[in-house]
Amino acid sequence: MHPHGDTATPARTPPGEVWLVGTGPGDPDLLTLKALKRMRCADVALYDNLVSKEILELLPPRVERVYVGKQRNRHTLPQGEINRLMIALARQGKSVARLKGGDPFVFGRGSEELEALADAGIAFEVVPGVTAAVGAAAYAGIPLTDRRHAQACTFVTGQLQDGSIDLDWANLARPRQTIAIYMGLLGLPVLAAQLIAHGRAPGTPVAVIQQGTTQRQRVLVGRLDTIARQVERAGLHAPTLIIVGEVVSLQAKLAWFAPEAVAA
Repeated sequence: MHPHGDTATPARTPPGEVWLVGTGPGDPDLLTLKALKRMRCADVALYDNLVSKEILELLPPRVERVYVGKQRNRHTLPQGEINRLMIALARQGKSVARLKGGDPFVFGRGSEELEALADAGIAFEVVPGVTAAVGAAAYAGIPLTDRRHAQACTFVTGQLQDGSIDLDWANLARPRQTIAIYMGLLGLPVLAAQLIAHGRAPGTPVAVIQQGTTQRQRVLVGRLDTIARQVERAGLHAPTLIIVGEVVSLQAKLAWFAPEAVAA
């Protein structure tokens, strides 16, 4: 007890928290209600290059915006700095919306960021988002599974930390499954050649979807043995999702989304 109050401890800033929010593949209408609520309640939003401009426009003007995007060979902030920034902002008592394209737990380094928050004793929450494979495939008219063509779908990344592509080719080349490849554009010639070398038919249908679900969406459909040359001729660029499998053969019939703008 301190009856005179002269030795009382100064009031401490209550700790803030971090919300790891998946913003989906680009179309703002695919945001979950919870994602939108967290965006509207945040003090600060940290966003990467996969969060679309249309989604950022949904942030209230009072929310401070900080770009922390990472692109191949060009990191605005290293991952460790992003982690430290989230921790520092939360310790200032701020509510931080860490916005990530797609779903934060599907090739999004979300778990690495949460481990850093957990180690620092920062409260956090995860808001799932529509991952690129699900969103882009739907907007391209490609079912990821179909009982006539594929009973399984495998998500893989075509971009490893050391720049190599070292996947379980034998399993990926098995028939009657769909492969959804994230960040695979640069390695597409190697991906296609390895799948063929391990037994996948050269004529297997392939789709490359650029900026899926947005008004800038482009869909290129071809065969496993020629798709890399088609992509080069078409001048497609990241972000893309690549879908390999017989389900792609349904695209021409099921395509429903017609972007208003077709410019790359």
